[in-house]
Amino acid sequence: MIPLSVTDVHPKSWQQQLSEAITRPEDLIHHLQIEKQLTPAMKEACQQFPVKVTQSYLDQIKKGDLSDPLLKQILPLDAEMQSQAGFVDDPVGDLQAIQAPGLIKKYAGRALLITTPACAIHCRYCFRRHYPYSAQSAHGNHLTQTLKALSQDKSIEEVILSGGDPMVLSDKNLAELITKLSDIKHLTTIRFHTRLPIVLPDRVTHLLLETLANTRLKTVMVVHCNHANEISPAVQRAMHKLAQYCDALLNQSVLLKGVNDKVTCLSELSKKLFSCGAMPYYLHQLDAVSGAAHFQVDNETARQLHHKLMSSLPGYLVPRLVQEIAGQASKTPL
Repeated sequence: MIPLSVTDVHPKSWQQQLSEAITRPEDLIHHLQIEKQLTPAMKEACQQFPVKVTQSYLDQIKKGDLSDPLLKQILPLDAEMQSQAGFVDDPVGDLQAIQAPGLIKKYAGRALLITTPACAIHCRYCFRRHYPYSAQSAHGNHLTQTLKALSQDKSIEEVILSGGDPMVLSDKNLAELITKLSDIKHLTTIRFHTRLPIVLPDRVTHLLLETLANTRLKTVMVVHCNHANEISPAVQRAMHKLAQYCDALLNQSVLLKGVNDKVTCLSELSKKLFSCGAMPYYLHQLDAVSGAAHFQVDNETARQLHHKLMSSLPGYLVPRLVQEIAGQASKTPL
């Protein structure tokens, strides 16, 4: 294992950077020099699902370019307020699979913990943008009850930390949670689903890496990157560190119309991820959540894209094209 480096010095902690994230659409438009007026529908969309984006992510967006693929993921649009048949508030059946507050069990041998409602960035296609976090999260007063339920189900071998984003938790709180999970004897693996290494790479701290290295649990880190432009030099450094201290570093993407629905785009993403030590894992068809219909790529087009991707990359760089269907026992290959 490569020793931890102490050469990366930043003037602001990741917590301070997170606190300074843009949360007003007016500030977003001004910062990116977008000549776009906020319409009443856009303002209403922000009331339903607020804007939030870190400076490190904003730095990767070309100012004044409304077609920028990273901008499209965070910019509220009138289209979010247009209802679309088949698009619902709980598209993947989370609420039907809750075993205890924030404990979701859909698949054999594993369960998911909603650790926090907080994220570092609000992606406009987020499938949990309507999730009832206040009542159904495994944090605060709910955590003891949730961990008890988890300890009583000995069929669960892997616990998945999600949210929100589990990496929003402090190093101390995350370490304490990992210790409590490690004390549950039938757990063997802990998996993290996170976007923070991509949108706030300074979150990958020495203490975080030490925690990952010292737990008895196998550690799987699944980051969420949709476009090669998201991978800055700082992100590359963060990913290389995670690759050294996790048992597996994977990436999952969401197929998004106008963002990454080109073979060249998906191919470049896979190659760049691999150069950082991350393996392409899943390419998700969009979850049909209310407010995100304008991102949808139809299944036949998705299949054609994936087939062309298979022809242009070695097999180990081709993510699996899948869709999550509520009530099914696994992800559904397309």
